[in-house]
Amino acid sequence: MSRPAILVDNVSVRFRPYVDRKPTVRRSLARLRHRETTEVNALTDVSFSVTPGEAFGVIGRNGAGKSTLLRVLAGTLRPDDGKAVTNGTTSTLLQLGVGFNPELSGRRNVYLGGLAGGMRKADIESRFDDIVTYAGLEEAIERPVKTYSTGMFSRLAFSVGMALEPEILLLDEILSVGDESFRGKSMQAMRDLLDRSGTIVFVSHSLASVAQFCDRALWLEHGRVKQIGPAEEVVEAYQKAASK
Repeated sequence: MSRPAILVDNVSVRFRPYVDRKPTVRRSLARLRHRETTEVNALTDVSFSVTPGEAFGVIGRNGAGKSTLLRVLAGTLRPDDGKAVTNGTTSTLLQLGVGFNPELSGRRNVYLGGLAGGMRKADIESRFDDIVTYAGLEEAIERPVKTYSTGMFSRLAFSVGMALEPEILLLDEILSVGDESFRGKSMQAMRDLLDRSGTIVFVSHSLASVAQFCDRALWLEHGRVKQIGPAEEVVEAYQKAASK
């Protein structure tokens, strides 16, 4: 039996936002600011696995812990308890253009994004034309990224991310922007990745997209696993609960 592409075992994440206590004359004179902490349980005992070749959706209300979970999978957030293991090269598109410099041209940002993702400069140079063509930005690649529309920015970010040829792709609502043609092209690229036994974790508020594209889905509620199962069944259960 092959090992899972992703294994999440009893992961819990707690945030500790600081809340300033009401100042008193004594504290003001002493120039002290006392703070109290209140723990927020972003994730609690979350466990699941994802197999190679599987598209795995994550749904839930705002604040349910979806983006926190992706940050744990991406390795940018360490859980307080439990472990999350990814077996394969990972490309993370949690926010559009993270690491891009809006003052620089699209060309320069292709290099920045590629290098940040672990590509060598020679690899970026050999794939540069394909990246630009895929994004449809031949006419705008020398312009500063700050002049790009949201759709253009989205296409560039996705194109760079896919150029990394990941085995695991983590997506957080990135396909909610851009025109219909680009979304179709992106979905096909994701299907091609799955055909190569790649793995996708897909966070989205588009329940129809999750039901249609994903094999299984996870429903998070207040940071806890509410349900895991076939994507259509989980989406249907979530919709029924939301309508009550």
